[in-house]
Amino acid sequence: MSSGQEGDSGRKGKQPRLETGVPRLDFITKGGLIQGASYALLGPPGSGKTVLAHQIAFWHVQHGGKALYVTLLTESHARMLANLEVMAFFDASVIPDKLHYISGYRQLETEGLKGLLEMIRRAARQHQATLLVMDGMDAAKEFARGDLTYKRFLQELQTFVSIIGCTTLLLSPHYTGDMPPETTAVDGVFELSLWLSGPRAVRELVALKFRGSDSLLGKHELEISDQGIIVHPRTEVQFSAPQERSEGPRIRMAFGVPRLDESLHGGLLSGSTTLLLGAPGTGKTLLGLRFLLEGARQGQPGVYFGFYETSQRLMEKAEGVGMGDFKKYVDEGLIEIQWQPPLEHNLDALAERLLERIHERNVKRMRLFVDSIAGFRSATVYPERMSRFFSALSHQLRMMDVTTLYSEETALFSPDVDAPQPDATAYVENVILLRYVELRSQLYRLLSIMKMRESQYDSGIREFSITNEGITVAETFESAEAVLTGHAILAGTPNKSRRKPPMGAKSAKKKKAAAAAKRKPVQRRRS
Repeated sequence: MSSGQEGDSGRKGKQPRLETGVPRLDFITKGGLIQGASYALLGPPGSGKTVLAHQIAFWHVQHGGKALYVTLLTESHARMLANLEVMAFFDASVIPDKLHYISGYRQLETEGLKGLLEMIRRAARQHQATLLVMDGMDAAKEFARGDLTYKRFLQELQTFVSIIGCTTLLLSPHYTGDMPPETTAVDGVFELSLWLSGPRAVRELVALKFRGSDSLLGKHELEISDQGIIVHPRTEVQFSAPQERSEGPRIRMAFGVPRLDESLHGGLLSGSTTLLLGAPGTGKTLLGLRFLLEGARQGQPGVYFGFYETSQRLMEKAEGVGMGDFKKYVDEGLIEIQWQPPLEHNLDALAERLLERIHERNVKRMRLFVDSIAGFRSATVYPERMSRFFSALSHQLRMMDVTTLYSEETALFSPDVDAPQPDATAYVENVILLRYVELRSQLYRLLSIMKMRESQYDSGIREFSITNEGITVAETFESAEAVLTGHAILAGTPNKSRRKPPMGAKSAKKKKAAAAAKRKPVQRRRS
């Protein structure tokens, strides 16, 4: 029910706390509500005030407390409880002995605020309440002669509940620009909001005021489902105080593609983050899958965290390019595919899902392929957050000794390399660019390492191919030079019709010719 845990601020929590049971709300308040204090829950209709108060109340009584729920001109108790029955936290067995409901409107109407206060005193003592919820405080305000009278009522109420050690939640409707008088009288204020970002409905929670303790300031998205309310603290605020952590000597994490690994001087450094940058179809996903497969072959676990392709499609794709054993490692659990269906997502919920899954596996030298950054970008309602978000997420992954690849798409038909998020290169150690070059009606694939922090690398541009035998990178830079200079002609060939084809196309042509030769009927000599 309560705790006196040390907050993240590093000081001892001198005041006992009341845990709310609302996922991550206690993380925002750094330990829970302060026992005996009073809090205002403000928000427009539909923002989740009643659900939040009930979730806290049910958690409280299920962990040894007693709650009194007072309604003032809101919906009937029967209707309110009927709407809550679908919630996972609802437990009818605690009503009315542990969670008791009363209506205070009649008392308010006949005897005013004084009569209401007296009724609450009697009920709280009778039921030995340790949590008091008053739903519909706007009705109480209507019966006050002015703000001063209303504040005096709140002051007397607070004095009483603090004496008996009862924590109080005061629920009021609230609209932007309006600041109810109770905000100055209570110990804490939580503002809930509901607004539209395009067609998407967004719910948020802000801890505007929290006396007696630190709290995570700013807006945090929340979700309401049949599990109740889940708060998603902003990722960059959760990890705002990163710490240095060493997992021993770093090792090289190879792709298993010979010339690429040679260019990387053995592979990526463990615990680093790498951006695979390229237009659609250049091979980013296949190269990421190749990275996971090579790790699995060495006994290193890997996670694919993607948005656009199901596990079945990924395994078929891998099998078609010479990675036939990819499915075997998926079946064995060494490679885990975390597919996020193309629905509306919450940016911070995605990060929580990813980090919690990695934490649950609790393995060293993990490889992670995030396919792609665009999936996270589409989940945010504040695009200006993306740099801080990815910086915090990447640092947290480094601390967990995860070697991460992010794929990021460039424009398909532009000759320039314009990343959708130019500052992305600042929070990654390595950048590998994959691109198409068109030359005389032929498309050539080129690969180059643009950046590799903390390590030497070959910066030359190489041609590469993707065939049914796998990914192959050219042994030398010559073919890429020929493409880039517009002279991709077979050496020693005066005829332009013998122009050098892209890598992989030659062998395919030969195979096709060989297959045709096999099908050609053999002419028998007449005897």
